[in-house]
Amino acid sequence: MSPETIKTKKTLKEEKKEPIKDFGIDIDEMTKAGIHLGHKISKLHPNMEEYIVGIRNTVHIIDLKKTASGLKEALVFISELFKKDDKMLLIGTKVPLKSLIEDIAKESNLFYVSERWLGGTFTNFKVINKRVQYFKELENKKKEGKLERYTKKERIEIEKELNKLEKKFKGIKNMETLPGAVFICDIVKDNLALKEAKAKKIKVIAIVDTNADPLLVDYPIPANDDAISSVKYILEKVAEVVKKSKK
Repeated sequence: MSPETIKTKKTLKEEKKEPIKDFGIDIDEMTKAGIHLGHKISKLHPNMEEYIVGIRNTVHIIDLKKTASGLKEALVFISELFKKDDKMLLIGTKVPLKSLIEDIAKESNLFYVSERWLGGTFTNFKVINKRVQYFKELENKKKEGKLERYTKKERIEIEKELNKLEKKFKGIKNMETLPGAVFICDIVKDNLALKEAKAKKIKVIAIVDTNADPLLVDYPIPANDDAISSVKYILEKVAEVVKKSKK
């Protein structure tokens, strides 16, 4: 039997197995979620051309077959990441996505950033981590009732400080080392997070809309990054894989 025949049979065997590894990704469901709707044609990034199949009402239409392919590759990587007991940080700072990001992260026990990205979170991690430790110390003092020893005015100031720190660090307060990967919901909005991840050689998985550069990302998922339904569909797939991998 020739090597070509063996290769062909192996390929056919792998193709038969593919549906088992499709993670339940469904083109019709993605269409209903609006994943295929990109930005206006005037905002096209040249490197996204290969992911576009047409135009509807001056809006680019994303090829959902390529979205499915990119999502599968990302999910396989995430699965392997968590099997190795590594960590991932979920980043989404758009106001409409805040609740979704926090819910998915808490449900999957992921680190997350849903407020403004703090410059230096990765590139100046030691300094950021010191601030996080200070935040945790204040939290513990409050839980243990140790704030009662302060004057009323001092307690009010400490509460204000706690609220500020909570907003900044609540999603990363238990992140003691840099994560193995980040998942960014919009690489244009959170460009600084993307740059810091690349500077520290952290793998980047991201939703990439038609106005962004997919070449900046290790695992790009071409999709609408504005519609909550689109981001929700993708993040729910991520959450499923994280849970299964941890088991």
